[in-house]
Amino acid sequence: MEYEDPDVPPADTPIKRGGALSKKTHLTQIEAIPCKICGDKSSGVHYGVITCEGCKGFFRRSQQPTVSYSCSRQSNCQIDRASRNRCQHCRLQKCLAQGMSRDAVKFGRMSKRQRDSLIAEVEKHRQLQQQQLHQQQLQGDVQSVLSFPTKARQDRSPQLLQPMAQAYSVTGFELRQQSHDLTAIHPYNPLEESYSIYPHSLRNIDELCASIVRSHRETSQFPLGELQALRWKLFSREEIQAYQSKSVDDMWQHCAIRLTDAVQYVVEFAKHIPGFRMLSQNDQIALLKTGSMEVVLVRMCRFFNTENNTVFFDGKFAGVEVFKSLASADLITAVFDFAHDMCALKLTEQQIALFSALVLINADRPCLEDRGRVQRVQRSVELGLRHILQRDNLEGLLHKLYQRMAVLRSLCSLHMEKLRWFSQRYPLTAHSLFPPLYKELFASEAELLPGTTH
Repeated sequence: MEYEDPDVPPADTPIKRGGALSKKTHLTQIEAIPCKICGDKSSGVHYGVITCEGCKGFFRRSQQPTVSYSCSRQSNCQIDRASRNRCQHCRLQKCLAQGMSRDAVKFGRMSKRQRDSLIAEVEKHRQLQQQQLHQQQLQGDVQSVLSFPTKARQDRSPQLLQPMAQAYSVTGFELRQQSHDLTAIHPYNPLEESYSIYPHSLRNIDELCASIVRSHRETSQFPLGELQALRWKLFSREEIQAYQSKSVDDMWQHCAIRLTDAVQYVVEFAKHIPGFRMLSQNDQIALLKTGSMEVVLVRMCRFFNTENNTVFFDGKFAGVEVFKSLASADLITAVFDFAHDMCALKLTEQQIALFSALVLINADRPCLEDRGRVQRVQRSVELGLRHILQRDNLEGLLHKLYQRMAVLRSLCSLHMEKLRWFSQRYPLTAHSLFPPLYKELFASEAELLPGTTH
């Protein structure tokens, strides 16, 4: 016996919500949301959940009294478009977990709660699409650079890194107008090389340090004074619970957007490290792909309050509990511990700037074409860092900073491990909703394709 599907709001019927008529909910808007079970193209709301025709029929058949499924593995099979027919038990469990209702099969109706949830879902999807489009527009210039370059692009790109015209229009942060125009990047001049890679006098070292510090200050998301003034602006218990009630994929997407915002500033910072633009385009990209996350973590010490172990996030200071729904407690704890240890070093803004540059310009990174040239730029930056530490009578600090670099490597490896875990379980979110720059920097295409297994 076949049962009717629950009602889907008619395309031409306005729906009341909050006492007012909301925008018409069209079936085509619902179908734009992928199937909640397998990620295939959906055909509407079936049994209270947006699904494809295949999962709709599967759930209907599973309600027969003679049907009984079992799993030969550990009842944790991945269910996606490619694997959905391999384990009926896990597929049914996912249907139930997503809210497909046996009652809906029996009675063919959608409750008011389900109807309101559907309206909210469609609106959320519409907003995500707009946000993604806006993000892609903001990242256009950077995204074109931070992809593996073809030979044609290398041949015609003497400027190496194109300016990011919207660098200071990043959503999520208020950035004050700067007196220096960081979008005016000049083509490579070979005559600059002897100064930038071989600073041969104290004056040149001072100029190198000043250039790096200036770029650091101009690409910091907030002035240090503002962060200090906000140190005790904390999330309320209700706000914390709101973050904790987010789904795993929603919170990952939210944090991916915030991290991408921060990375864009690091890209702009890198372009003004003396010697960076003299590297090949491939080597610039390789350094950014492997080092930008580490620089974000170094900069995090500016956003950290050691008195209550909170970090600046979404306009207020947040503790580890805010990130509970990421389901990555070990990573969050490790990041907070690193920030606390960095703060214990009491670095000045100048020291943070030079250390950030040294973290980024690392000749040990994989996939470098001209390791020797990268090493020469690295040595010049290290010379600058040694110079300011000696000036501040803190020569012994350099050894501690190199120890922190080893910790950064392990943190970024853990981040990649968690990203692989997430992309296996939520392939469509990772592939379709993460910011393009985040995907380009932190995951290979293979890891983020829907249906990929490892």
